[in-house]
Amino acid sequence: MPIKSVIRLTEIINAILKFQYFPNQWKTAIVAPILKPGKNPRDPSSYRSISLLSSLSKIAEAVILKRLTEASEEQLIPFQFGFRKNLSTVQQLLRITEVICEGMGEVWDTGAVFPKIAKAFDRVWTDGLVYKLIELRVPSNIISLIATYL
Repeated sequence: MPIKSVIRLTEIINAILKFQYFPNQWKTAIVAPILKPGKNPRDPSSYRSISLLSSLSKIAEAVILKRLTEASEEQLIPFQFGFRKNLSTVQQLLRITEVICEGMGEVWDTGAVFPKIAKAFDRVWTDGLVYKLIELRVPSNIISLIATYL
């Protein structure tokens, strides 16, 4: 990318951060339906939707995510593994296995519940999300910006 373009893009993203406003045009996606393997093409639930967003939007999102991560990382409990760098499902399973083994060694009753929440990310309670960001002490300018994105 030419240096003039990089400078202009930086100015635009800095303005987004300064004015705490995410452009509506950047939130518009082209949705492409992809048929799931072996599914009936006449059944709408047989499709997975892929949202194609603007590249500029994705760059701005990456900058916002970096700032959000920096602001909230210290506030999260140590056992929160989802959506955190260098932490994975495998590590969480190892931790659970360790707790179960410790319980067996100490003759504790040990149980676990693993609910399957279908389409958990299809709908987000935006007021609740903003409340959680406030609870995590995320700076208000980042919260305001995220609220304009929702």
